[in-house]
Amino acid sequence: MMINITLPDGSVREYEKGTSSHEIALSISEGLARNVLAAKVNGEVWDSNRPIEEDSTVQLLTFRDKDGKTTFWHSTAHIMAEALEALYPGVKLGIGPSIENGFYYDIDLGDRTLSSSDFNKIEQKMLELARQKNNFVRKDVSKVEAVSYFQEKGDEYKLELLEELEDGTITFYEQGAFTDLCRGPHIPNTGSVKAIKLMKVAGAYWRGDEKRKQLTRLYGVSFPKAKELKEYLALLEEAKKRDHRKLGKELELFMFSEKVGAGLPIWLPKGTALRSRLENFLKEEQVKRGYQPVITPHIGKKELYETSGHWEKYGEDSFQPIHTPREGEMFLLKPMNCPHHCEIFGHKPRSYKDLPIRIAEFGTVYRYEQTGELHGLTRVRGFTQDDAHLFCMPSQLKEEFLGVLELTTYVLEKLGFNDYTAQISLRDPNNKEKYIGSDEVWDLAENAIIDATKDVGLKTVTEYGEAAFYGPKLDFMIKDALGRSWQLGTIQVDYNLPNRFELEYIGSDNAPHRPVMIHRAPFGSMERFIGVLTEHCGGKFPLWLQPEQFAILTISEKFNDYAKDIENQLAAKDIRGYVDVRNEKIGRKIRDAEVNKVPLMLIVGEKEAEENKVSVRKQGEGDKGSMTIEEFETYFKTLL
Repeated sequence: MMINITLPDGSVREYEKGTSSHEIALSISEGLARNVLAAKVNGEVWDSNRPIEEDSTVQLLTFRDKDGKTTFWHSTAHIMAEALEALYPGVKLGIGPSIENGFYYDIDLGDRTLSSSDFNKIEQKMLELARQKNNFVRKDVSKVEAVSYFQEKGDEYKLELLEELEDGTITFYEQGAFTDLCRGPHIPNTGSVKAIKLMKVAGAYWRGDEKRKQLTRLYGVSFPKAKELKEYLALLEEAKKRDHRKLGKELELFMFSEKVGAGLPIWLPKGTALRSRLENFLKEEQVKRGYQPVITPHIGKKELYETSGHWEKYGEDSFQPIHTPREGEMFLLKPMNCPHHCEIFGHKPRSYKDLPIRIAEFGTVYRYEQTGELHGLTRVRGFTQDDAHLFCMPSQLKEEFLGVLELTTYVLEKLGFNDYTAQISLRDPNNKEKYIGSDEVWDLAENAIIDATKDVGLKTVTEYGEAAFYGPKLDFMIKDALGRSWQLGTIQVDYNLPNRFELEYIGSDNAPHRPVMIHRAPFGSMERFIGVLTEHCGGKFPLWLQPEQFAILTISEKFNDYAKDIENQLAAKDIRGYVDVRNEKIGRKIRDAEVNKVPLMLIVGEKEAEENKVSVRKQGEGDKGSMTIEEFETYFKTLL
């Protein structure tokens, strides 16, 4: 019996039933078959040797593909576990997933400890095992068999995981002498792994529960070529120089205080200036597009978030309720702005003639992230969203969505993020209880996003299970200057919250109708966006955004008054900077301005004061010659 296989380019090939993805790759070219690590079959990642029994869409995955990397790194985690069992007899294994850049395994070493001094021997053992080219073999096992295996092995962590699995859904993967409880998929054999680097060791509570035992978490990364590992390590070194936490401290943009609390950033004057210019830029663009600014409180009654569904979905992960002196009254720190905006829409009667209504707010929200998950500005507990919610008639949805899409891409490209992919984030079709609303409204919302992106020819990828609980999303995945991916802006279509808040407008038929709601945030969050932007440009922000666009460097204190006069003249033209009046040599002042990434240096001494000019230096480029203030202003505008 033959089956039809549809490939990513739309071509359809006929194969015998039971053909594997590896065999499909081999029919195209031997070179492709050598590089295929796994395959996406009907949207699900499979082992490349797994038989395909029906007509299917198939994408062959190599290390260049996100899912290919994920499979490669998860397989390397199994190799690491095998090496650890060989080197540390009696070690007990928790979980070993792939992560964004590599993999980890949580292990229980008993009374033993691991440090970076152990990395080399573990890496060498892993490479030794990889060179054996052992196949990864998938095996369906009964729950009784699985429990018996791990009871005999004495691995209580795997036994606990098995308690949550149903008979008929359990699989083992074997490679060489190692067996693990695993859903898979995996690469064909260990021989693909040619380069390994263990990155760090840390503590991790079992299953993230601070009341459970702390295990050892060993992180690593691997590649199919030694050259790729070398390039990756060089990239990490460059990333360290660009780390927004390091630059934020050096450039005096923001700080954290233990007394204020972890994950709660404090913006310093320079950072506030930068952030304010970003906000003003978007506010001006929003006004041009008919948005109405609003301000809502930082807290709301618990009932508000019960209505929206946020309490049910996020209550355990949010800050706990604030109890007032009134019996039974509870407030929450605002986890999202949208419930407040729904109340704004619903506070008075609306007509179809009023729509669309576009409400915008730079609203600060709060979510209790675990301490171990916090990371500078990119993962915090209090952050400000450039949030807006558009309420429209279903007939207006496409036009409004396209307008939001245009604004979002304009904002990203204005800030230098020209390399991005739009990710269509849909429901997990196998886990619908995670979401609110009927299949009918979900289908409408998902199709609206898909159709709009097709209309403008936007480059997209589709990810199932990444939707918000109330609606599908279009998430913008940008690549920074180092080629790293970040999720920034988002647009969401929502039929559910208008239902839950019973929002209405009177249509042309004089009957009540439900509006459709669009959630959008081009920056995503101000904190995360600025953190990513800082690393993208290495602290050398676009000139229009710089908190300090120039530094006036005096040769001696005799010229301080002249320098102050220049500062005032430029300030009147909205060109921002400062005068360095320190009693230091001019060479030191120039070096310090360079380190602080000040774009332009204006040097003034006796000659400049006599001629009413400044000597201009550009950061990273050097001397640009002598200019009058008017000439400098003209030059400055060419750089914007």
